[in-house]
Order: sequence, then structure tokens, then C-alpha cells
Amino acid sequence: MVLVTVHEAKTHLSKLIKMAENGEEIIIARGKTPVVKMTLIETLKPKRRLGSAKGRVTISSDFSDTPADFREYSE
Repeated sequence: MVLVTVHEAKTHLSKLIKMAENGEEIIIARGKTPVVKMTLIETLKPKRRLGSAKGRVTISSDFSDTPADFREYSE
């Protein structure tokens, strides 16, 4: 955890953002009183939608057939 004043935060904002991106927690204080906590925002993964690939995938008619060079292993 890093404690900085508002003035330091304004002066070194880019550096503090980099530190937050690396997992550091930054506390910004007004005088000696902590006011704000700066942390990395976790990116949200989009929710999966069932059927979103419908019509995009085609399966060959011989999909279930064993390839000739593998038949000896499947018997």
C-alpha cells in the first residue's frame, strides 16, 4: 500500500496508475487523512449466450466415420 497526498497524486498520476495496474493499492490523502483508494478495476468477461454460434458451425456428413488409417486401432 502506498500513501500519497493529493498534490503528489496530481504530480505523479501516470506513475501511480502504472503501480495500480501492477496490483499496488494507492491511498490518496488530504493532509494526513486518507480520502481515496485507487485500485485496478478487474475487466469483466462478457456473459456467454447460448446459441450465439448457431449457423456458423457446420459438421461434415462423415464426422462420425473413423478415418481409414485409424480403423485398426478402433477394432
